[in-house]
This record gives sequence, C-alpha cells and structure tokens, in this order.
Amino acid sequence: MTQALKEDLVPPRIGAPAPPATNKVPGAHATGKRVGAIAIGAGLIVVILVQLLPFYVALTTALKAKADLSSQWLFPMVGLYWGNFVTAISDGNILQAIGNSAIVTLFSTALVCALGALAAYPLARRQTTLNRAVLLLIIGLIMIPPLSILVPLYSMLNQLHAINSYWGIILVMTTAQLPLSIFLYSSFMRSLPVAVEEAAVMDGANLFQLLFWVVFPMLKPVTATVIILTGVAIWNDFALSVYVLTDPAVKTIAPAIGAFFATQSSNLGAAAAASIMGFVPVLIAYLFLQRYFIRGMVAGAEK
Repeated sequence: MTQALKEDLVPPRIGAPAPPATNKVPGAHATGKRVGAIAIGAGLIVVILVQLLPFYVALTTALKAKADLSSQWLFPMVGLYWGNFVTAISDGNILQAIGNSAIVTLFSTALVCALGALAAYPLARRQTTLNRAVLLLIIGLIMIPPLSILVPLYSMLNQLHAINSYWGIILVMTTAQLPLSIFLYSSFMRSLPVAVEEAAVMDGANLFQLLFWVVFPMLKPVTATVIILTGVAIWNDFALSVYVLTDPAVKTIAPAIGAFFATQSSNLGAAAAASIMGFVPVLIAYLFLQRYFIRGMVAGAEK
C-alpha cells in the first residue's frame, strides 16, 4: 500500500481544525477586478473634473458681458460675448505679452536643453566620486527657492544693465531651470546602452560626432520632458519676471496678466479672457509633445 493511500485511510483527529476550503465562487476574482477598475476610473474622473473646474469657470466668465449677472456656473443664455477678449488685447496688451513670453521661453528652453545635455553626459558616463558630489550639489540647487536670491540677483542684473532686457531674463530663466534639466538628462543617459557609443568610437567618431550623431538623437523622450517642464515653468514664471521686467513693452504673460487684473478687478470677464489666452499656447505645445512626456519621466528609472 502506498504512502498516499495510508494517509487517506487515517481517520481525522477529534478537535483538529478543518482543512481550508478550496472551492471558490466562479467569476468572483474577475468581478472583484472589475469593481476595482470601475472605482479607479470613477476616482480619476472626479480628479479630472476637479482639475478642469477652474478652466470651466474662467471660460464661462470670459464669454459673458459685464452686465450679465447670471451664475458663473452657467454659460451665457443670450449669446457668446467676445468683447472681453478684445478688451484684453487692446487694454492689456496680452498679444504683445504672449510674443515676449514666446521669445523668452523659446531661447531659454533651447539653452537649457543644450547646456543640460552637455553637462549631464560626463556626469552620467564617468561616475567618479567628484562627479557624484557635483550631481548631488546640482540636485540640491533645485531645492533653493528663487526668491531667496532675488536681492543679489537684481543687484547684479542692474549693474550689467540687464533689467528690462530679453537677454537678462533669458539668462535668469536658463540658470534657474538648468539643475532640473541636468538631473533628468543624467538619469536618462544612465539607462542608455554604452555599446552603441563604443561602436561609434571604434568606427572613428570623435567626441563631438559621438554626442551630436549618436547620443543626442537617443535623447528625444527626455528632451520632450525637459521642454515641457522648462517651457511651462518659464512661461508661467511670475516671481522673478515681475522684478526683472518692469517695462510694459517687455513684460511676459504672467506679469502682464497680473497687472491687467489689478486694473480690471471690476471686470472679471476681461481678466478671465486674458488668463485663457495666456495658457492656450502651453496647452497646444503639450498636446504635440505628450507622447514623449511620460516616457522621458520614467526612462531614468528603468535600470
């Protein structure tokens, strides 16, 4: 008689615990997963609605005339009123401010991407003690609030005659956004295979050819991430721009909207129209680059 048959013939002991039940209700696991997915989807929908609520209120306010005293939660019943956008353009110089922001954002973002990639390459490929210390110092610079250096920064820019100038604010924005750019680029480069670079060196490529023809083309996902994060931060910057750019002719969008709202506090429709015009360019840029954004954010954590 085999050992298995012997165990089957042994009667159970009195008081012994019953074996756990192995029979499961058919479809219970699938039902639980479905309920969990529905709960997560409902939660995401709630979060999205909460995030979109301010934009909805701004849109309904911007499309109503000043004499329309209906609730801000409702669209205008009579018809859409576009006069608030005309007021924002004529009285607030919003289009000129958008142009100034475009110049500052484009040049600053280009410098941040170029300098960040060049600085990150040796930090990612030569992981010496000194390079690790330098990278930690750069990461620490991200934690410093910009307003803490406002007084010495303004004094230096004033001595350089950089106040109310494009190159002055571009220099400030580039310096402020470089630490995050270097951190993202170095994290991404560590996940890239070294064999591709070694093969290029074996084929006779020098350092500049290696960077511009081999390394940089592989940085498209993280470059899109840097462009979005840097561009949005520079476009929406108010704390530094409001002090460096005091001339209305060179004001960027955030200080211009702030100044326009101060003068149009009784006309919320015009102020809301100005704010809508301010975030539309950033929204369009994000829609074009969104497929690269998540890939660049998580690529540095793949290894």
